[in-house]
Amino acid sequence: MSVLEFAQWIQNTEWATTIRMSAYLYPTILSTHLTGIALFGGAILITDLRLLGAIMRNQPVSDVVNQLRVPKRIGFLIVATCGFLLASSKAEEYYYNAFFRTKLTLLVLVAVHALVFRSGVYNNTAALDQAKRMPGKATLAAALSLVLWISIACAGRGIGYIEPPLDKLHALLRR
Repeated sequence: MSVLEFAQWIQNTEWATTIRMSAYLYPTILSTHLTGIALFGGAILITDLRLLGAIMRNQPVSDVVNQLRVPKRIGFLIVATCGFLLASSKAEEYYYNAFFRTKLTLLVLVAVHALVFRSGVYNNTAALDQAKRMPGKATLAAALSLVLWISIACAGRGIGYIEPPLDKLHALLRR
């Protein structure tokens, strides 16, 4: 099964069709997705700016990071769930969308970022508190995180500005 065939299959499931065709469900899921982005993105922003020493310098890094773990997890769960529902309801349309492909690529890079910096930075905040200066790998992690997440937000916003090739689409779309 090709990626396009998979996109057509998932988009044609009953639940994805229901989301796409509903006058209220798709906008409600989209609004919830955006609310999750605000929660998750705000927590990421505060964490990264603290690691960069731009805000909350009097607060230990470990306090800031640890207090934001639960809001980040809740926000991520909301964003990921709603994002999956939104993407699957228009999967064939998004298959042709360069911004959507860019967003997925950036999400893979965020996963790589997490694997690279998790043990040395995000799960090692007590050592960061003890350092006289923020270690270079912590500032690099924060700077890369900001660049990646801002790029993801921009790509996500761009998705709505690409019109799908209507002559290639098989699913029913209501606009």
